[in-house]
Amino acid sequence: MNYRTLSLAFGCTLVSAVASLHAGEHSLVLEPKAGTGVGKHIVLLAGDEEYRSEEALPMLAKILSQEHGFKCTVLFSASEDGTITPNDTTSLSDSEPLDKADLFITSLRFRNWPEDAISRFEKAVLAGKPIIGLRTSTHAFAKNRLADFGKKTLGEKWVSHWGRHKSEATRGVVEAGSEGSALLHGVSSVFGTTDVYEAYPPEDATILLRGQVLAGMSPDSQPAAYAKKRATDKEEQDINTPMMAVAWTRTVTNEAGNVNRILCTTMGSADDLESEGLRRLIVNGVYWGLNMEVPAKASVAYVDEYKPGFYGNNGYRKGMKISDLELGKAMPGEPNPAPAPKQ
Repeated sequence: MNYRTLSLAFGCTLVSAVASLHAGEHSLVLEPKAGTGVGKHIVLLAGDEEYRSEEALPMLAKILSQEHGFKCTVLFSASEDGTITPNDTTSLSDSEPLDKADLFITSLRFRNWPEDAISRFEKAVLAGKPIIGLRTSTHAFAKNRLADFGKKTLGEKWVSHWGRHKSEATRGVVEAGSEGSALLHGVSSVFGTTDVYEAYPPEDATILLRGQVLAGMSPDSQPAAYAKKRATDKEEQDINTPMMAVAWTRTVTNEAGNVNRILCTTMGSADDLESEGLRRLIVNGVYWGLNMEVPAKASVAYVDEYKPGFYGNNGYRKGMKISDLELGKAMPGEPNPAPAPKQ
């Protein structure tokens, strides 16, 4: 090998190394193991101040890539050096993967991304990409033209906390008539510490789960029982009669004439996703969204250690970098603790 060839080879290697470093700083890319998802690319969008999407979505991406064979890319609110900054509503760590997604999983809250990212995501939605929206994704965007994304695409916007925040947890109850849905294959005992949101999916939605408001914060808490006025019409009802929808699907024809397959759940904090049933619903939703056969009981076992923090503003792990979430690594530091139970 002559000097020129050696120099070119070294240069190519250096460029490749720099590109890999850039990807590690700005996105979490998980290449798949063999599985039914090979050839499909899932892009997961983490960006909220409260419900620890930066902890939850890497965990889901590891399951989807290592247990099911999907390539997964997780994008974050992050600074240039890869430090995750959930409170920065204007940040998306890398917009280019938005062009390459076969399906999106969003866990966003009131984001106002740069125009480049807004345009790329809007183009993908109009192209008919399937979307799984978690928790605050009903109010994913603010102060930009995607502000109505929740209502128009997912089927609901922010309305109110129906259950009492941080004191009344949620038990998922299968909607009558939905028991045979492929999306509920292997799904049982859905529980989350987040409260039920007030939500009214449109008539074209198929409700999968309703949320029973609990009188405490543990899976064995009794159902709550008191009257509350709805935010929409100010009429009073029992808190659990009827129960609010917490998971539904839609097939939406968008203004470009393409169809988006939608799974939305108003559950989905990092600690909600300790529920095996909720994880399985989301994994099933990936198969359903991509028109693939849903497994009878999809594997949802954690790939790496998962100790999520309790939700709360500013409860994120300070200084955590995207590279800290790579395959084979547990999240650094201690999780945000749950508050003491209210007496």
